[in-house]
Amino acid sequence: MKNLIFTLTLFLLSFLSFSQSIEFEKDNFPGKKDEMKAARKQVDIGIQFYMQGRKEFDDFKKAYISEHRYCPVSHYDYQKSGYQSFRGAISPLNEGQRFNPNNARLNYMLGFISFITDPTTPQTLTYFETAYKLDPNVEPDVAFWLAWSYHLNSRWDDAIKYYQIYLQSGSKKSTYETDDVNKKIAECNSGKKFSATPERVFVDNLGSAINSSFPEYGPSISADEETIIFTARRDNSTGAKRDENDNGYYEDVYSSIKVNGKWQASKQLSKNVNTENHDAAAGLSSDGSKLYVYRHSGKDGGDLYESVLFGADWEAPVHMNKNINTKYHESSVSLSFDGKRLYFVSDKESGLGDRDIYYSDMDVKGEWGPSKNIGPVINTKYADEAVFMHPDGVTLYFSSKGHNTMGGYDIFKSTLVNGVWGAPQNLGYPINGPDDDVFFVVSGSGSRAYFASSKTGGFGEKDLYKITFLGPEKAPLLNTQDQLIAMAANPVSNLKVENAVEVKSAKLTILKGVVTDAKTNQTLESSIDLIDNDKNIVLATFKSNSSTGKYLVTLPSGKNYGIAVKRDGYLFHSENFNLPDNADFQEFTKDVALKKIEIGSTIVLRNIFFDFDKASIRPESANELERLIKLLNDNPTLKIELGSHTDSKGSDDYNWKLSESRSTSVVDYLIGKGISTSRLVAKGYGETKPIDTNDTDEGRQNNRRTEFKILEK
Repeated sequence: MKNLIFTLTLFLLSFLSFSQSIEFEKDNFPGKKDEMKAARKQVDIGIQFYMQGRKEFDDFKKAYISEHRYCPVSHYDYQKSGYQSFRGAISPLNEGQRFNPNNARLNYMLGFISFITDPTTPQTLTYFETAYKLDPNVEPDVAFWLAWSYHLNSRWDDAIKYYQIYLQSGSKKSTYETDDVNKKIAECNSGKKFSATPERVFVDNLGSAINSSFPEYGPSISADEETIIFTARRDNSTGAKRDENDNGYYEDVYSSIKVNGKWQASKQLSKNVNTENHDAAAGLSSDGSKLYVYRHSGKDGGDLYESVLFGADWEAPVHMNKNINTKYHESSVSLSFDGKRLYFVSDKESGLGDRDIYYSDMDVKGEWGPSKNIGPVINTKYADEAVFMHPDGVTLYFSSKGHNTMGGYDIFKSTLVNGVWGAPQNLGYPINGPDDDVFFVVSGSGSRAYFASSKTGGFGEKDLYKITFLGPEKAPLLNTQDQLIAMAANPVSNLKVENAVEVKSAKLTILKGVVTDAKTNQTLESSIDLIDNDKNIVLATFKSNSSTGKYLVTLPSGKNYGIAVKRDGYLFHSENFNLPDNADFQEFTKDVALKKIEIGSTIVLRNIFFDFDKASIRPESANELERLIKLLNDNPTLKIELGSHTDSKGSDDYNWKLSESRSTSVVDYLIGKGISTSRLVAKGYGETKPIDTNDTDEGRQNNRRTEFKILEK
């Protein structure tokens, strides 16, 4: 018994000895006087740099709180404060640490510097754990920084424990600091909840064609995932200059295209877009033809610019008008599928919180009108950022420090139903985590998303990643089910997923293709009208690329759409897409060969509709007929034949009479609009000239058509 007590006493004394901070005094290092003196000298040098950095940090924090009201400071925000001074402290303090690793204040300082410069490194937490173990009172806020380090490492319970210790400590705290800690505790509770039921996703690095040893972030994609635009801070940036605030290279905008399913080597955009200062990608239209760029602008913080793709080159970005840019800071942008509404982020004083999401509608002159706050369902008193409106027209993705975040910014989505935004939903773990999760864009299909992250195993500080959402779990579970979750901190590769199904829930159709001359196959720039046939209105007008002839149009479900492709000197080409509310994602490639206005040229009028089994023209045909009238008025010598065709159902005589009656109805309509009778010929062909099989519904639909042919020019 005495031996046991003696052994426990020795162990306790040993533990207490280790748990006490060892100061830089000669009595603590017998026989190492000179080494101790040299180490202490280095520590003194490091302390001078540290104290200067800490002063800059405290000044920044005070100014930030004053400017940002309720919004908690992100650790990324802290990286802007005292950076150079803290870097100067690292080497001498490390010299002291190597000699005396058990000094509480030294570990605290190194932990603090590591948190400011790169808080996600494991050594940050190690420093604070050591400092607290050696002396829990080494600094009044050591428990706070230890808690936040646990928080960033998803150690939710440990973080809550030390946040509470900090709150209960006797150090004086402002209302802002108390609220901040209580919010962080709530974030940890959200983190516990979400991480207990992780989302089924794969997370894949986009690879060396996109990522480098330098930071890449802020991705934007076209709806078909064939183009990606992003921001990078590489050593080949325009001007190759470094930002004195953090010693990183200035931002430039880069792009890559996908060929045969593989991303090609990323390229810097031209000097039209990139300058010697910061130029960052702020958004991209769903067809990839309009790019929005953020540029720093002195005391205003930053403004937004628009660039248009002309052929293979981006035009010089144009400063957006006063309804978008203000004397405050404007950042991310997202354009609606029809190009008529612009969503953007600003920290102007009229907002509901620190940063808010706004929108502006295009006026009749093609200018952006007065902006409106998107409202309190989306915006919080904290910062709301990185807005992305999905091409389906109803799903909004954004990042927020409010709502039920797990820490910093989390990514949320909200759905527009009958003009009202639904309560934002946290996308869950591991899509979100305790760190800032910002700039998240989703493919047109809704099954994949792209974002930037500082995951371990990447190519650089930040890389671009693709998330693939998986279908619901199957019963029985896959034999590799335990591998199906790609954890945010430890991406899983080489998974066997033969039975996993991608979610394709977006109510959207993507129509894309190339416009060419029907005879020469030369690619053409053309104008493309998107029409709501039910309302007889043009929803939007797009253009095919002047160099490649490529076009892309997104069609949210729930409408009967007409598409008209037009170019001077050519007959227009029309298509019809009737997409009910329940139509899921689909993608069509429709190459369009425009025919020149010449004798014998024929086109199908796909947006002329008749009542079932009748010759009466339906009202939704108005836009198509107006295009035909304009063509005839612009070319007053044209004489055309209007021919109608049926499928093979019914008798030959019945089909001939029905087609004859329909052709006559179209001719009568045109005459009623002022077109001379002498220029029009009505002809019914019945079922005699099919262009497709009559054995399928789709084939019969194609055979039921109205077309016109140029008889005289």
